[in-house]
Amino acid sequence: MASETRMIAIAGAGSIGCYVGGCLALAGRKVVFLGRGRVVEAMRESGLRVSDLDGRDRRVEAQAISASDDPAIALTDADVILVTVKSGATGEMARLIAAHGRPYAVVVSLQNGVNNADRLRAALPGRRVLTGMVMFNVVLSPDGELPLRAHRASQGEVMIDTGVDRLVDLLDVDGLAVEARADMKAVQWGKLLMNLNNALVALSDLPLARQLADRNWRAVLAAEIDEALAVMRAAGITPARITGLPPMLLPKMLRLPDWLFGLLARRMLAIDPQARSSMWDDLKRGRPTEIDELQGAVIRLAKQTGIPTPVNERVTALVRQAEAEKRGPPGLRPEAVSGGPRSA
Repeated sequence: MASETRMIAIAGAGSIGCYVGGCLALAGRKVVFLGRGRVVEAMRESGLRVSDLDGRDRRVEAQAISASDDPAIALTDADVILVTVKSGATGEMARLIAAHGRPYAVVVSLQNGVNNADRLRAALPGRRVLTGMVMFNVVLSPDGELPLRAHRASQGEVMIDTGVDRLVDLLDVDGLAVEARADMKAVQWGKLLMNLNNALVALSDLPLARQLADRNWRAVLAAEIDEALAVMRAAGITPARITGLPPMLLPKMLRLPDWLFGLLARRMLAIDPQARSSMWDDLKRGRPTEIDELQGAVIRLAKQTGIPTPVNERVTALVRQAEAEKRGPPGLRPEAVSGGPRSA
């Protein structure tokens, strides 16, 4: 079967799902979006705008979009299912795929954390489930803005497991670079190190570029990564290189003075001024976050290995407090998150 004729279901029309699906649709791939509420309605009404940090700004017209909130419609004919829901919805999506998806459909988890692909495999025995990872940030336009816009606000590619013939050819399109990797578990742990910053963006209520430009906030992230690396060493996990630096050097880089960090970390700082984190958006909308899949993964492994993780535990507690209060991102200072005096 020619790759262009394979139906691709985007199982979760959120920010990542809209961007990935939009790029695929613009490249002529057959795409159907499975989503809920405002996103599906907005795409049906006025299409989907897809833009990125590199200057692309394109639009998929409404009449060219297939979008539904009915899994029986969206999943039944799919040859490839890209799972882009938040971690908390992985179990529900697995049940929908089991009920409505073709037995031979290839399922790819494009989700944060280190366990979602394993959860999908456990819930979908006998099916081909691949691990994937999205290495970039996507910002979805605010409620009411039409057409709906999915904007890739940082550099990066999509990485997926090897082993499925021509899958990369199907997914690697303009605006969406896709690479097959044989070390996806290491990639997941490498991405987790940087994803520990998602919570700091949410707690600070700062755009990502401003937050990373502040040495005091980077010092908190460096402390989180120090703890995570210690836990990984104790567990025998070697994270993949994600940012261009060996993971062990990340804390040193993050602790550099602002002027030197700005010179040496250009790739890390290649971010649109509007970019935030998905966890910030979750707090803004009063939704559960993925803190248990990020800092929580470090803490769970720490309990198994006996390594202390006080900074990750404090960050987790502060995010859970913000979730419970439902007042949005709390706008904390870095010293309030680190639990000590201002780092410099």
